Amino acid sequence: MKIVSTNLAKPAFVTINGEQQRTGIFKKPTHQPIYLDKEEVKGDEISNRKVHGGIYKACYLFSADHYPHWQNLYPHLDWQYGMLGENITVEGLDETQLYVGDVYKVGNALIQVTQPREPCTTFAAKMGSLDILEQFIAHCKPGTYTRVLKEGNVTVGDTFKLVEQLEQSITVSQLFKLLFDREKNQEHLRLAIENTALPEKKRKELKRFLK
Repeated sequence: MKIVSTNLAKPAFVTINGEQQRTGIFKKPTHQPIYLDKEEVKGDEISNRKVHGGIYKACYLFSADHYPHWQNLYPHLDWQYGMLGENITVEGLDETQLYVGDVYKVGNALIQVTQPREPCTTFAAKMGSLDILEQFIAHCKPGTYTRVLKEGNVTVGDTFKLVEQLEQSITVSQLFKLLFDREKNQEHLRLAIENTALPEKKRKELKRFLK
């Protein structure tokens, strides 16, 4: 996996149910290194800290490989990296091969894979279509949030080196399906609930579905 773009947002607004809401989803390429802090990417707008930022969502990665799919569905939009709201656009990121709890060295930072991105109304407002919520779930390639175990700079061209992997885990893709499938895979549920790379709140939510 390799970084092809680093992206930051300035404060912007979207209209949801007739009300303007401040957002940091309009990220654009920076053409310079970005600094990964323990709870955020330095200099990036985070408007709603209840659902963005924090220890388990400090940085969001999305795959450059998935861009053609969305460009084909929404050709009228002005496409550039950062369009899916990611801080880091990564070539070769594959959610079916990325495991929750994986620790990677990238640039000067050390990061840990935590949880997939869940689509929201702010994302739909930015893209101009409520249809994208179901499309995003169906595509099952959501990118991933990460913890920052060691702060540091990352930049375009940096590659990801796997340094630690849990013996018992599930992929980001499998976790994403757990969040949205009506019939939830019980073995995957057990693995997720025991995975401390996930925040305790998320594990408690999933525990309700154990049979």
